[in-house]
Formats: sequence, structure tokens, C-alpha cells
Amino acid sequence: GIAGCCAKTTIAPLDRVKILLQAHNHHYKHLGVFSTLRAVPKKEGYLGLYKGNGAMMIRIFPYGAIQFMAFDQYKKVIKKQLGISGHVHQLMAGSMAGITAVICTYPLDMVRVRLAFQVKGEHKYMGIIHAFKMIYTKEGGFPGFYKGLMPTVVGMAPYAGFSFFTFGTLKSIGLAQAPNLLGRPSLDNPDVLVLKTHVNLLCGGIAGAIAQTISYPLDVTRRRMQLGAVLPDSDKCLTMVQTLKYVYQQHGIRRGLYRGLSLNYIRCIPSQAVAFTTYELMKQFLHLN
Repeated sequence: GIAGCCAKTTIAPLDRVKILLQAHNHHYKHLGVFSTLRAVPKKEGYLGLYKGNGAMMIRIFPYGAIQFMAFDQYKKVIKKQLGISGHVHQLMAGSMAGITAVICTYPLDMVRVRLAFQVKGEHKYMGIIHAFKMIYTKEGGFPGFYKGLMPTVVGMAPYAGFSFFTFGTLKSIGLAQAPNLLGRPSLDNPDVLVLKTHVNLLCGGIAGAIAQTISYPLDVTRRRMQLGAVLPDSDKCLTMVQTLKYVYQQHGIRRGLYRGLSLNYIRCIPSQAVAFTTYELMKQFLHLN
């Protein structure tokens, strides 16, 4: 949970900008990544960069906790029950852990996106509780919180899978090939080798970049579907396939399906680096090695 919170707070301003750009918010749609980063504080103050971050923290603590815990549990189950080991079981366990965490915390993500998409002076939702009430009453009760779940699950499987897989593979190769250069004894158990902090950050960053490239178009689709009622063209984005087609036809690949990807590298690489590094450090502080 702490690993997730540290990672997301590091990149909260970039997350806000990504949501504004992905769904073409009319105040910022003519701007690029860096010009939006400059424009938001001018229009909404510096705290505007952290809009929706409260909802993000409420979501990300259980999300991070469930994902990392589920990953360890699934890994054991896959090894024991299916007899699959090596790197494949990390890919499978990572995908399953990502899907589990997403399904459990999806309504919180929905509320966070709605709050982050608002611009000062045009508030439809007054806060987290109000957003929950409004979505529940105006958008069909409980199912209203799960719009865009399908592309999220489909996108999360490769994202989380390749994230854990790449990090685990790099970690095991690094410690096997160059233990003295890249590793050090764990703080809580000198018999266990762990990666040095800067190596951990690097491996986490590479894992984030690879996972992000594979799953990005589905992330754009999810955001469009989540923002549904807020967007003027919401009737074109009712299903996953419809939304993918619509974004592709209207904006193409580079300016549509991969719009904001450069920003996603800038936000995702440090986010995954901080997440994996904090997780490894917390394991040592809590004597889990």
C-alpha cells in the first residue's frame, strides 16, 4: 500500500495532465504536455496539479496492497498447483494480480478520473463523496461505477504481467550475473541478496516502459469510457471496440490511440521505479525476507 502511494504522489501532476489531454478537455486541448503543465498552475493554482490526488490515495493504497500481495500468493499457487515455474509464472501471476486489484478498486478510479477532469469554475462534483452519490443516482446505480472496466482488465493483464515479469527477470539475472556489483545483503536478513537502490529504480523504470507501450491504447479507451457522460461524444464510446474504432477514425494512431504516450513514459517510468523500490525496502523494514 505504501509503495503504491509513494509512486502515485511522485507523478500526480503528470497524471492530471494525462487525463486532461487523453480526453481532449476543451480548456487545454490545443496544448501539449509541457504547456499544459505550465497552464494548469496559472489557471487553477499549483494545487490544481494535484486535483483528484486525494481520491487517488484512497484508491491506490488498497490497489497497491492487493496487487503486491496477490502477486506473491498467485505465484505460490501457480508454482504449486500447476507446476509452472521460471519466468512464465511471474507473467501469469502479475496479470492475475493486476486484474484482481483493478476489479476491487475500480469505482475509486472512476471517481478520481471525474474529479481530475474538472476545471476550476466548472465543478460538477464537489468532492469524493459527492461524486460517488452523483454517479450512483444519475448513471444507473452500481454498474455506473464500472464503465470502461473491460478495456481496463484487458489492458491491465499485459501491463501488470509484463511489469512484474520484466522486473523479476531483470532482478534475477542481475543478482545471478553480477551479485557484487548490483546486489547487497538485505537489511533484515544478511543471507538474502537484494538489488542496490539505484539498480532497483532502473529495473523498475525499464519494467514500466515496456509494460506501458504494450497496453497504452487500452488505457486511452478506458479513460474515454470512464468520462462517458462528461464528454460531448459519449454516445460513440459505449463499448470497448466502439471506442477504439472511434478514437482511431477521428484521431488516428499517433494523435489518438497513442496520444499522451510520451507523457506516460515520463510518468510511468519513475512511478514503477518508485513502486518496486519502495516495495523492496518495505519488505526489509517489515522483516519479510
